[in-house]
Amino acid sequence: MSAVTDAVRIAAPGNPLVQSVRDSLIVAKRNLIRMARIPEVIIFGLVQPIMFVVLFSYVFGGSMNIGGTTSPQVYREFLMAGIFAQTVTFATAGAGAGIAEDMHKGLIDRFRSLPMARGAVLTGRTLADLVQTALTLLVLAVVALLVGWRTHTGAGEVLAAFGLLLLTGYAFTWIGAVIGLSVRTPEAATSGGLVWLFPVTFVSNAFVDTDQMTPWLRHIAEWNPFSATVQACRELFGNPGVSTSDAWPMQHPVWASLIWSVLIILFFRTLAVHKYRSAAS
Repeated sequence: MSAVTDAVRIAAPGNPLVQSVRDSLIVAKRNLIRMARIPEVIIFGLVQPIMFVVLFSYVFGGSMNIGGTTSPQVYREFLMAGIFAQTVTFATAGAGAGIAEDMHKGLIDRFRSLPMARGAVLTGRTLADLVQTALTLLVLAVVALLVGWRTHTGAGEVLAAFGLLLLTGYAFTWIGAVIGLSVRTPEAATSGGLVWLFPVTFVSNAFVDTDQMTPWLRHIAEWNPFSATVQACRELFGNPGVSTSDAWPMQHPVWASLIWSVLIILFFRTLAVHKYRSAAS
């Protein structure tokens, strides 16, 4: 922590944008070092998505009707885009808890006393969470390959899909930042970060074909930002589950995912920085 303090204190004033980027990277480095010193956080963060992959693949594989077939292999390929998207969005809870813990321990007040950009504390935290999410996705992709998941497109499309996943995860961490700044304890931030994620991830096309839902629920699922990312990944991976819906997000999932992610970042980052300034005033 002293290294972060010293680095920010000796930083010479300059272009506000350059200073904001520099300060954000310094805070991100501080959080990454902290994560590396607590490896159990990373390990537990990997265990949960791996369990989802194994359990969903072997428990539901063979019982789900996807495109007119109940083939376990088809369901595994259908499932993985949903598991990937769920994993990146569940990082929201960790982001909220981390910020709430910094607030609770008074670390935010210490940052406030330094000559640094106001939004750098939050941006640095979300960037560090993004790096951890990328590591989790890498491990998860290896596990998915081991259980039979395959892609059927080129390397460019596959990388684009993972890029969309990381962008969605980064957008959702800003929701976690708002939650972390709005509660008093890390425990409350963890609970608050999870309670809304379950309906968002399960009322979607992640684990079941929306054609099997009642009309009103299907409409909600198709306009769910989470569903747009899942559908975009399926198309980019070449996996089964291409939607026959007329809903715009399902017809143009890549654009829908990009638009939703950018809107979420703009709205919740603005709200988070406002809350941070209010809390630190």
